[in-house]
Amino acid sequence: MTTIIAFLTSAIKFGMVLLFGSTGETITEKAGHLNLGIPGVMCVGTAFGCAAEAIYFELAGSRMNMIWPLAILIPVIATLLGGALMGLIYSFMTVTLHANQNVTGLALTTFGVGVSDFIISTVENYKFTAGARFFNMHLPFADSLGWFGELFFSYGIMIYLSIAVAIATSYVLNKTKVGLHLRAVGENPATADAAGINVTRYRYVSTCVGCAIASLGGLVFIMDYLNGNWEYVIDAIGWLCVALVIFTTWKPTFGILCAIIFGAFYVAAEYIPGISLALKEIFKMLPYLVTIVVLVFTSIRNKKEDQPPASLGVNYFREER
Repeated sequence: MTTIIAFLTSAIKFGMVLLFGSTGETITEKAGHLNLGIPGVMCVGTAFGCAAEAIYFELAGSRMNMIWPLAILIPVIATLLGGALMGLIYSFMTVTLHANQNVTGLALTTFGVGVSDFIISTVENYKFTAGARFFNMHLPFADSLGWFGELFFSYGIMIYLSIAVAIATSYVLNKTKVGLHLRAVGENPATADAAGINVTRYRYVSTCVGCAIASLGGLVFIMDYLNGNWEYVIDAIGWLCVALVIFTTWKPTFGILCAIIFGAFYVAAEYIPGISLALKEIFKMLPYLVTIVVLVFTSIRNKKEDQPPASLGVNYFREER
């Protein structure tokens, strides 16, 4: 029983890392932007957040226990700014300069990995464990509830925030005027433009907001899941987030369950005794394989609600309207 609970809690924690990334990318793709630069975005945003955490603790010194909320707030704000900056670069290239979205996204990934490596190299030993303990703080009554408390209440605040963000995103996309305009831009930007919707503004804002949210996934991965130990696998997590968007069929709330499933696939090998290294890597491949199956299945069904935005990956040239 203990092993099962540990497996489920690990799957949920890792899944919520992916949920931030997939929710952010869903917002971006709903506006018609296929941002393959998400891995690089997450790298840069996370590096900004971790560096801000290191600077904060260096300046705070012995006073850090008295102002501990800043140990979470400062890196989160820095991460959001780093992600939004990457989104701004992507938008400028694709919306203003009409660069190819696929090429721009891949270039952004390469650029982001390099920038994050440079930023983190300035931090001694790549350790952020001092700040990680604040991200790992769970509800005080969780320990008294046994396995139920461990399974549902033993997570840091960012894990619950990821679920709240996914639910809020779904509401905005499906129940508000802003969401309606955003989806219209992603489906047919020319028609949206003719209806008086500012296509450029919506694509800029949605991409920057989406990148900012996605970058929080990397911060949670380092600070919460890895307890402050930097590992150069954030870009791999970014590709999982892109795959998860397809798996969820662009539905953020459905993404909560799907993220946990992806997380379970990814961490399952760690809880199987005597498993070989080759089998561990096969387990980590399962999310991608399942995504391919889902993509084939949804293409065969050809239901409108399961398809990507019609103008996804296509630049809009207003003069050709």
